[in-house]
Amino acid sequence: MADGTVEKANPAEPAAAPTAWRSHGTARRSTHTLRLRVSAALVAVTVLAVLLVPPLVQLDQQAVDLAAKLEPPGWVHPFGTDDVGRDLLLRCVYGLRVSLLVGVVAALTATVIGTAVGATAGALGGWADRAVMRLVDTLASVPHLLLGVFIVAMFRPGVWPVVVSVGLTHWLSTARIVRAEVLSLRSRPHIDAAVSGGASRWRVTVRHLLPGVLPQAGLAAVLMVPHAMWHESALSFLGLGLPAHTASLGTLIQSARGSLLAGQWWPTLFPGLFLIIPTLALAGLAGVWRERISPRRRSELML
Repeated sequence: MADGTVEKANPAEPAAAPTAWRSHGTARRSTHTLRLRVSAALVAVTVLAVLLVPPLVQLDQQAVDLAAKLEPPGWVHPFGTDDVGRDLLLRCVYGLRVSLLVGVVAALTATVIGTAVGATAGALGGWADRAVMRLVDTLASVPHLLLGVFIVAMFRPGVWPVVVSVGLTHWLSTARIVRAEVLSLRSRPHIDAAVSGGASRWRVTVRHLLPGVLPQAGLAAVLMVPHAMWHESALSFLGLGLPAHTASLGTLIQSARGSLLAGQWWPTLFPGLFLIIPTLALAGLAGVWRERISPRRRSELML
């Protein structure tokens, strides 16, 4: 102890923890950036495919060629052909186009309904809030697919009945998220200042509460797009969504069941990939968005 060796042995140890945190944070940020770039690239490729392939490729996706039915993937048909000789790559692009249209429109419809209901319940409070949330709980107790089948069965098969079905059955989670965010915002000092200054409930809701919940509502809409696509595919697979001659990912998978049992795997694999890959890409973008709007996640990324 007299020569001072003890005093020089310990000071280097505490510096190891910040170094480890900084390296961990760098790894997290690099993974975060990679996921963002990959997800954005996949979404961009998906959008460009559904927008550019149909007008650029001058082929009829309904053209039947029985001489080329169930051909495996090759140079002429990269994804092979289906049971009546139609090019499977072109059919998958058209199917993704329809499924993505249904998913986007249905997600926007459900988000608007859920945001309006949740913001109204949170802003009014009291018995109105309790009544609205009991209605939400009652509807949430019914399975989405069962309720969607009931709604679609009242109309002729088509795109818009599926949009109505998905939109009317998927706004419940958005309403809960928006209501919780409104209740959190109501306790903020600037809301109290606006109320004390004489602002009406309508003005407070429109000027302060709704802008505060838009990031959460937008995130819910992005997450709902792949969910709506899967819901449409499930209805079409059951024969209750789009007509059998309309190319959607659900109808393509449904029509390929017989080919799969016979050993032809490509009519089922590629429509399934066209459904799974956009789902993962949108989920990746939504995860990045959630990390940006959540202060807790942002603080974790800095460790």
